[in-house]
Amino acid sequence: MENSATDISPDTSSNEVDKMLPPGKLLILGLQHVLVMYAGAVAVPLMIGDRLGLSKEVVSLLISCDLFCCGVVTLIQCLGIGKFIGIRLPVIMSVTFAAVTPMIAIGSNPEIGLTGIFGATMVAGLITTLLAPLVSRLMPLFPPLVTGIVITSIGLSIIQVGIDWAAGGAGNPRYGDPIYICIASAVLLFILLITRYARGFFSNIAVLLGIAFGFLLAYMMNEVSLSGLGEAKWFAVVTPMALGTPTFDPVAILTLTAVLIIVFIESMGMFLALGDIVGVKLTQQDIVRGLRVDGIGTFIGGLFNSFPHTSFSQNVGLVSVTRVHSRWVCVAAGGILIVFGMVPKMAVLVASIPQFVLGGAGLVMFGMVLATGIRILARANYTTNRYNLYIVAISLGMGMTPTLSHGFFSQFPAMLQPLLHSGIMLATASSVILNLFFNGYNAVDKTPEKKTV
Repeated sequence: MENSATDISPDTSSNEVDKMLPPGKLLILGLQHVLVMYAGAVAVPLMIGDRLGLSKEVVSLLISCDLFCCGVVTLIQCLGIGKFIGIRLPVIMSVTFAAVTPMIAIGSNPEIGLTGIFGATMVAGLITTLLAPLVSRLMPLFPPLVTGIVITSIGLSIIQVGIDWAAGGAGNPRYGDPIYICIASAVLLFILLITRYARGFFSNIAVLLGIAFGFLLAYMMNEVSLSGLGEAKWFAVVTPMALGTPTFDPVAILTLTAVLIIVFIESMGMFLALGDIVGVKLTQQDIVRGLRVDGIGTFIGGLFNSFPHTSFSQNVGLVSVTRVHSRWVCVAAGGILIVFGMVPKMAVLVASIPQFVLGGAGLVMFGMVLATGIRILARANYTTNRYNLYIVAISLGMGMTPTLSHGFFSQFPAMLQPLLHSGIMLATASSVILNLFFNGYNAVDKTPEKKTV
């Protein structure tokens, strides 16, 4: 019988997480992680720049700062600092979409502006860093049933991203063009063929090979735009406060702090999901170390003209697909992101990969997160505990609400929108509350033993 990622013993999986691969493999596997998260990483500065009417030069600087900060914070999370900072798992850190709406609201206020976003980001990062131990105490509220629901809701939420990518990207006037979908399908088929017939290292980089194949195919069909590549600089130093001295507005600070606490809950679920995938049982202190980097990374983001940071769910799916659990791969990815942030020409080249090419790979990776959640839910006891079915059914239904009905909560107060538009957060809150109601606090769900034939 083949061993799955979660069948590995704690000692073995810990060795896999700390395993140092040859430099060439680290570089290629790290680049694969970067390509997976790149579109999502640059989307936030693009969205904010568009809504605030920022110039092309400012938006380009925001993207460079964004990539630089993603790399630095990823290194901190994967390498760790002392005994108190960094979860030391294969995690890629990037800017969070949860803060986009409130940041646009803050930046649209002429009395606050872009520097107000940076100031609020810095202070909110410091506050939430101090709150990390308090949030981690919620771990007993996440038994396997709840964790399974959270991971499943993550998969359901991010697979929509993969579907949008395959159709050309949300907002694309040619959204759903058959050419896009055919190329995305070709990428998916190519990845499946590599996974099925390749062995060893080539099997591990199936996603990267699929993206390269899709890029070549799209280029041959004149669907790749390299505009801006010639004008981009070869090297540009990323400096703190390049867009002005941060300003500090109390309301803006409280708003982003509240959003980051919500993001903390999502991050905790993400860490638990990743721990299950790599076969490492996380302790409360592990969670604290990981959450501290969310806060510290957010502070660094504000200082270097970027935004709040969190662990990126897309890359959790890649870890599940490749079954390469070494955190040093993500360390390599962090180094590549720093280089991309300081070499704008490279950043433009990677940004030229069409989203529909990434879509074929996204369906594989994000679907694997969903499959992991379903596998965990399959372990729950539904035979003698009929309440568990109610918990799963209602929680997943709540988690799908923002995805299936974008305007469902549109009439609720603006301050609640980041919470209500996060399917992951709704599923998490619902599963925790329902599990407390039906099963009590920290209850052990004993699944009946199955008879073996």
